[in-house]
Order: sequence, then C-alpha cells, then structure tokens
Amino acid sequence: MLDLIGSAVLALAQAVGPDAAQAAADAAPAVSAATDAATAAVATDAAASAQAALGAGAMETGGQGVLHFIGQSDTVGKSLFVFLVLMSLASWYLILAKGLTHMRIRRRSRKFLAEFWAASSLEQVENEIATHGAEEPFAHLTSHAIHAQKHHAKYGALKLEESGSTAAFVTRTIRRVIDEETARLENGLTVLASVGSTAPFVGLFGTVWGVYHALLSISMTEGVTINRIAGPVGEALIMTGLGLAVAIPAVLAYNAFVRVNRVYLARLDAFAHDLFTFLTTGQQVADGGHQRNGRPLSLASHRSA
Repeated sequence: MLDLIGSAVLALAQAVGPDAAQAAADAAPAVSAATDAATAAVATDAAASAQAALGAGAMETGGQGVLHFIGQSDTVGKSLFVFLVLMSLASWYLILAKGLTHMRIRRRSRKFLAEFWAASSLEQVENEIATHGAEEPFAHLTSHAIHAQKHHAKYGALKLEESGSTAAFVTRTIRRVIDEETARLENGLTVLASVGSTAPFVGLFGTVWGVYHALLSISMTEGVTINRIAGPVGEALIMTGLGLAVAIPAVLAYNAFVRVNRVYLARLDAFAHDLFTFLTTGQQVADGGHQRNGRPLSLASHRSA
C-alpha cells in the first residue's frame, strides 16, 4: 500500500517537472516513515481498546457468579445457602462412607461363606469366628445361632425369652440378628431420602425470596429496562440450581443403596434358612452347601433336590 502511494507521488512530480520530481523523490522516505508511524499508532489504540473491552466483559461476567449473588443477598438467603451446603456435605459423606462399607462387607462375606461351606464341622466354623471375629453379617448370624443352639441344648429354658423348643429359640435369635443387620445396613438412608426430597424445595424458596427482593429493588428505581430485570432475577434462579445439584446425587445414591441392601438381605435370609436346617437337624443341607450360580442354595432348592 505504501509503495503504491510513493509511486503515484513520483509519477505526479515527473509530470510537473524535473525539479519537482527530484523533490518528491527526496521527500518519499519521510512520507513513508510518517505513514508507518500513523499505522502503528492506530493499531496500538485498537489493541488497547480491545483489551479494555475484554477486561470489562470478564469483570462483568465474573461479577454475576454464585458468590456475587450470595454476597448481595440478605440473612435469609445466606442461611439457605449454608443449609444447602451442609446438606450436600452430609449426603456426600454418607455416599462415600456407605459405599466403602458395602464393598468391605461384600468382600468379607464372600470369604466367610467360602470358609463356612468348606469347613468339616460347626466346631471348626466356631473356632474360625472366635479367631478372626464376626466382622460381617453372615459371621455375626452364624455365631449367634450356634451359641443359641448350644446354650438352649445345655441349659434349657431358664428365662422367659428362652422358652419353647430349641428350634423356636434359634429361630428367634436368627430373626433378631437379621433385624439388627437390616437396621445397620439401612443406617443413613433416611438422611439421603430427606436431602433428596427437601433440597429442591429449599432452593426454590431461596429463588422466590431472591426474586421478591430483586423486584422490590427494581420497583424503587427509575428507568427500568430488561437488563435491570434479567440480572437480579437470573441470580435468584441460582438457588434452584443449587437445590437440584444437592438433591440429585442423594436420590441416586438412595436408590442404589436400597437395591444393594435388598439383594444382600435376600442372600442373608437364604443362608439363615440353610443354617437353621443344619442346626436343628444336625445334618448338613443337601449338596454340602455348594453354591449354585454364585449363591448358596436355599432351603426350598434343597428340598426339591
């Protein structure tokens, strides 16, 4: 571009006269330098303007975040935010703790069942439990059932809770242990259910409260535009999003834990039937306690076999 301008100046000077052409030729470097300086100045100004615009946009975007909304809310809004944070912390603690607990229980249960059905007698099983302890529901159930059977056979019904036959006493003991294990497995699920059901409504209440105060502040100002309304109302809707973010993991975890507990307790109940048959008849159940499809055979399958 600059070369074209210089060429045009030289051509015009030659048409006027040789002296003018020589003067134009001498002035061409100065014109080119001045043009370069002007172009650089314009580019610098444009870059500075673009950078300032980007900085202003970033500040405007960052100022409309969650912390900005919480900072300008009143005591009720901040209290609701803190309450949602506490609910989220409690639910995630239960999710992680119960997840690790279920993994540990399943691993120990598989190990105990393999040792139980491979044992040659109940005395060997009892010695293993006394050595390693009853650290999971199957071992806990076996330990209490064996103790109840031996105690009633040796001493009889000394107390009212021990009345009845040995089979009836063992049945009551097994039922009590299963109830205890069920309560232990379901511990904490009430908190997850409560968080999943109430967190969306807490967030919705925060949204309604925020919109109410936003509309009050807007009504006190003049020249209301869509920009003045969209900002405060959009910030108030953040509370609904926070409520859903707290509730969804709690609901999913609750459903998952309920299903895992139902499957595990069904296996425990089937094992209780097999153990009761072995303790009351003095004979091992059919198939030597072998497993079918990865699970101990139930009492009904033994009878059909």
